[in-house]
Amino acid sequence: MTPNPDASPTTDTTTPTSFTLVRSLEAPRPLVWRAWTDPTLAARWWHPEGVEVQEGSVSIDLREGGRYTYTMTVDGERWPTAGTYLEVREPELLRFTWAGPEDADEISPLITVALAEDGAERTTMTFTLERREPAPEGEHDDVQQGWTSSLDDVLPGLLTELTGQ
Repeated sequence: MTPNPDASPTTDTTTPTSFTLVRSLEAPRPLVWRAWTDPTLAARWWHPEGVEVQEGSVSIDLREGGRYTYTMTVDGERWPTAGTYLEVREPELLRFTWAGPEDADEISPLITVALAEDGAERTTMTFTLERREPAPEGEHDDVQQGWTSSLDDVLPGLLTELTGQ
């Protein structure tokens, strides 16, 4: 799938411990919120291109203090992922930890997703990942590339399908 030009980056900012990806999405904010919070939809895009998430592996307890889990699979290798929701303000803000299911929330990276309406049918999404401890060599770039692929290659196709555009 080729990247959707309507989902092209408006800003990408990277430091050694964080990165921010800003995307203009051709979908209303409530739909983008659903893509982040509905397990069936999340399974369809919470992964980079070429990786799969089985719908049954996704669980979301959408409340502050609630947990989410999902498992990415690539070439038969499984990558369980989990975290805790720290802030939930529908339909504008999610803040949660992101790591392996056994990792301590206190040291896990933090993800903040802010959704702003840009007219009735567009949403500006600001995605920020902040590390609370240094990443192993090369991991920070790999994680950024993975999320960039999810946001640029996978999510726009799902939103296009859901909006019928």
